[in-house]
Amino acid sequence: MDQAVLGHVEQQIDGEAKKCFPGAVRRVAVLQHGDDPVIEPGELLVRVIIEAPEDRKGQQQAMEAFEQAHGPAIKQFWRDLPAQLRGVARLEFRSSDTGDCPLMLLETRGLEGAGLTPVMARLGPADLETLDALISAGIAASRAEAVRWALARIRERPAYARLQERAREIERLKTEF
Repeated sequence: MDQAVLGHVEQQIDGEAKKCFPGAVRRVAVLQHGDDPVIEPGELLVRVIIEAPEDRKGQQQAMEAFEQAHGPAIKQFWRDLPAQLRGVARLEFRSSDTGDCPLMLLETRGLEGAGLTPVMARLGPADLETLDALISAGIAASRAEAVRWALARIRERPAYARLQERAREIERLKTEF
């Protein structure tokens, strides 16, 4: 999305947020892939900065008060957001512009099927670029799917069967000690 369109959308969402949460919203930012490492290709993130004091304790209290006062409105805002902004995958509420402030996060991503185990990994820029290239090429729809695709390719290699065999042998030898 180009910057002019993004700015216009940001203004619209900001106005809606200020109507839903009167007196509680400082500003809204709409972020896209490249603005924050958690945003995958084709996704958007809406970041709502609420009014809060500068100190950490005050920010925490402000976030708790905001959540308590606006619980149902937060859920409704999240349900209505996709109709206003196609591609939104995350909604963040923060008490400060800095990355270490208290936040509340809603996201569309969930378990994509039964029997899947969520795994958190810290990836560097080259690894993220690789996963994002798989998404851009249409091989995978998300980073999680791209990782599963890559692991499936590894399992197809004959060396992987030998590696599994060796791992079982090592495990068996450990039990003998």
